Amino acid sequence: MEFLSIFFIAVAVIVLFAIGRGVYVVRQQECIIVERLGRFHAILSSGPQLILPFVDQPRQMLWIRNGVIVPVERIDLREVVLDIPEQRVITKDNVGIVVDAIIYTQITDVRRAAYEIQSLPVAIGQLTQTTLRNLIGELELDHTLSSRDAINTRLKAVLDETADKWGLKVNRVELRNIIPPVEVQQAMEKQMQAERERRAQVLSAEGSKQSRILEAEGEKQSRIERSQGEQQEKINQALGDRDALIARAEGQARGIEAVAHAQATAISSVREAFNNPQIAAQYLVAMEYLKRFGEMTSKNTDKVFIPYEASGVLSSLGGISDLLKGGAGSATHSSTSKL
Repeated sequence: MEFLSIFFIAVAVIVLFAIGRGVYVVRQQECIIVERLGRFHAILSSGPQLILPFVDQPRQMLWIRNGVIVPVERIDLREVVLDIPEQRVITKDNVGIVVDAIIYTQITDVRRAAYEIQSLPVAIGQLTQTTLRNLIGELELDHTLSSRDAINTRLKAVLDETADKWGLKVNRVELRNIIPPVEVQQAMEKQMQAERERRAQVLSAEGSKQSRILEAEGEKQSRIERSQGEQQEKINQALGDRDALIARAEGQARGIEAVAHAQATAISSVREAFNNPQIAAQYLVAMEYLKRFGEMTSKNTDKVFIPYEASGVLSSLGGISDLLKGGAGSATHSSTSKL
């Protein structure tokens, strides 16, 4: 009886142990690779799963858990972070710098991740280091420091293309640190300080230049306004002179018109006077007498005798003169009344 009891207890323990080895509860976003007698058999997804004890065995592979590469049976299908250690690389201008990076990656094909590469995290880490060394070797130091996004994009493209056949997808690559040598850092700090001083001087010069430009613009505008005022003053003065000249010319024209009218009236009176035969005869005699009288007075003598008849001739000329004056005066009076 004791033997049978021990036997049944042993069988029960073995059965329980087999059931424990054959039942798996897989959590969400995890999977298990099952091999049957050393060959790939199945991939257990999330939920309760059964396998044949002692025939089916979970396969272990190296993967990342909590940032550390460890052998695991339960493969995490979530996106994980792979830390790429620091390494020293040489830029195109022969400057040694220290760089490190982080990779956000995710398994998309568990079978290929387990069987296509021996150690997937180590392989992707080594590939990242070599690719990063090649990319930075093509760039100068200044370009390397200012082109993180370009380096990240190129590095992601190379890693994603290569890791695809391993069933791995590289979602994002970030350069975390780019550390140049100490002497280069000091030189860069001096360069930055000199650049700041240069910018300050440029800003000061620009301000001074702008101030001078504004002053010149103000002086220019002032001169323009002054010249426009002087020009307007000259225009007004010229207009005044023009109006004065026009008024003076109009007055002179009216005066000339009046004189011409007076002369025409006088000539008309003379013509009327000479139409009288008696007055015409007296005028001709008087003119002939004056002509002879002039010849007598032109001689170089101390005494000149004037005949008594000369007074009659002169009185005749006086009458003709009064007649002419009367005609001219009436004409002048008429022209004055018209003005």
